[in-house]
Amino acid sequence: MTSALKALPNIHRACMIPAYRGQVSHPRSMSLWEHGLHLFRSAVGVVLPAPMLRRALVLKTDGCPRLVVRDRVFPVRRNLYLVGFGKAVLGMAAEAEEILGDHLIQGVVSVPHGIRACLQQAGMEEMLLKPHSRIQVIEGAKHNLPDREALRAASMIRELAEGLTADDLLLVLISGGGSALLPAPTPPILLEEKEKVTKLLASRGATIQELNTIRKALSLLKGGGLARAAYPAQVLSLILSDVIGNPVDIIASGPTVYSSPSAQGCLQIMTKYNLMSTLPRSVKTVLSSSVSDPSGPKDYSHVYNVVIGSNSLALEEAKRQAEDLGYWTLILSAGVCGEVSRVAKLYSQMIQFVCLSTAGLGEGPLRDQVRGHLLKLAAELEIPGLNLVDSLKALQGLESERSICLLAGGETTVQLQGNGKGGRNQELALQVALELHRAKATGAGYYLGKCEVLFLSGGTDGQDGPTEAAGAFSSQELVDKAAQEGLDVETFLSNNDSYTFFSKFQNGHHLLLTGLTGTNVMDIQAILIRARDR
Repeated sequence: MTSALKALPNIHRACMIPAYRGQVSHPRSMSLWEHGLHLFRSAVGVVLPAPMLRRALVLKTDGCPRLVVRDRVFPVRRNLYLVGFGKAVLGMAAEAEEILGDHLIQGVVSVPHGIRACLQQAGMEEMLLKPHSRIQVIEGAKHNLPDREALRAASMIRELAEGLTADDLLLVLISGGGSALLPAPTPPILLEEKEKVTKLLASRGATIQELNTIRKALSLLKGGGLARAAYPAQVLSLILSDVIGNPVDIIASGPTVYSSPSAQGCLQIMTKYNLMSTLPRSVKTVLSSSVSDPSGPKDYSHVYNVVIGSNSLALEEAKRQAEDLGYWTLILSAGVCGEVSRVAKLYSQMIQFVCLSTAGLGEGPLRDQVRGHLLKLAAELEIPGLNLVDSLKALQGLESERSICLLAGGETTVQLQGNGKGGRNQELALQVALELHRAKATGAGYYLGKCEVLFLSGGTDGQDGPTEAAGAFSSQELVDKAAQEGLDVETFLSNNDSYTFFSKFQNGHHLLLTGLTGTNVMDIQAILIRARDR
């Protein structure tokens, strides 16, 4: 049992089950809370390691044994080696070993600290390696930060890769969190020095592209370094994406994707953020030299990178389940990004737009006003994949009695103002509740009151920030109900203290607690709306 459950004895234990395994009862007899939990479980379930690996990796044993991955065939003759790093990699490795059998010779995986104990406690033994496995497991990157154990794992992975020949096949398993679990600074840089530089860049407002450019330049294995180390062996990389748009050069900093940051480009980034004078001497030395390896491969034709799981896959499964429950369902985007308070305003306006139609006010100046706010917010946020004009047209034409499910995924950001405890999903859920409360206070109470509304946001890895929660549920009544318990939502939000709020409110009933799920495809958001029984 997690420490969160010990502290919150009245939380529904169903929240601890990461994947839905049972049958749903009659849709109308279930609460929106139960529906939301079912959709989240289902979304996570489809991107769990075992089903993903089985869909992606097939061993054919008729005639010459061979691995088939999409349109590529890899002959195997007990020449297979495996490495992996990331939050979902333990389960991926366990399933891969089942599939590969005796063709697998040796493996090393770097996984989050404590994940084996967590999976065991959750009854998810299928994600654990069997006794006498050929794969060595190293747990590191406590609190998702590179540490000595992760460095040791990276050294072992590099050593295994460098020992391969042209007759060998290296299977690389990559998932979110892989960057912290594969730290291998280029000598003479120390791990602490590399971390100091990336933290300084982040604090000065460097973009993710700039951060990754520097990470790759300072690393032996990122930016294609692992593929270079494995050359001339064939490299097959199976990737579970935790990045919007699934760019394989960004996920875990692209260890099997060719990249060659120039010394001049790296120094320009450091100069831009006025960091040259504060850089350790070792970092200056490495950045000033050429980062290309003349002894490495001239191209990356020996590498095949495949994304086998993503946020879009999880959302499609949630959509199927919502439709089975009778909801008219729309996926807004798998690329939701931006500051939480801005995204919360967008979701609040979407809810208001739907409730206007449910209340029979689908035409007129009020709807046009809400529509205008939505289009303005969407233009400011520039969310990839969000076609708001078409989405609003589809919603506008629905019958008022239809139950609506809006789904989205991605990764928002939080602007830290206080020193409370929380995560982006809990903060988003609380911000949406506050936005709906404010809308009711300015005249939207009539049509919002015609609807039951549930908002859910959760991290598919089961960990939202430095908390035991995956996320949280909220509703339009939450702020008023919290006030009755003496809890002021705005005070908690001003201190970025959403976890403390949800822990106290209704004995933690609104927290989404799953434990570590063994997978990671960013976040899932669900908005469920249905007309109140008359």
